[in-house]
Amino acid sequence: MIIRPETPADKEAVRYVNEQAFGRAGEADLVEALHARQQVIASLVAVQDDQAVQDGQQDGQIVGHILFSPVVVEAQAASHAAVALGPLAVLPQFQGQGIGSALVRRGLEVLRQNNYPLVVVLGHPEFYPRFGFSPASAFGIGCQFQVPDEVFMLAELSPGAAAAIKGTVVYPPEFNEV
Repeated sequence: MIIRPETPADKEAVRYVNEQAFGRAGEADLVEALHARQQVIASLVAVQDDQAVQDGQQDGQIVGHILFSPVVVEAQAASHAAVALGPLAVLPQFQGQGIGSALVRRGLEVLRQNNYPLVVVLGHPEFYPRFGFSPASAFGIGCQFQVPDEVFMLAELSPGAAAAIKGTVVYPPEFNEV
């Protein structure tokens, strides 16, 4: 498996992965809208790494995708920049093989290398804690969307990054359509 930055040539494959993983077009439309408005901090793809790909005889199949976009933590006194993870998608026939986990790990590594202090996610509470995510409410941070407490999580990429930040995470308007 190779994880690399998404390129413009990947657009159709990324759309396909998101449509197949979610069984609908909403997340694929979101990815395209975020790209169109230049609201993407990082977008990575997982490419099947077989011998033909290694030998340069063919391009590998894109089997997974992850996207990170900017969000704002709105507080009474000030606003703070943060990053949102999502969507994360893996083709159904490749799920359960660690591809999603590899995408999350690599994505968080890219964010750390670029000095982003914290990341939020709306996602499965059984999946994301293994990467350092915990309920954002424990940090005094809420979500603009009405969601169960356990599905809105935060990970500090820099220790103590959330200590002085309290408020509500506001997503780009494209997320309102999903």
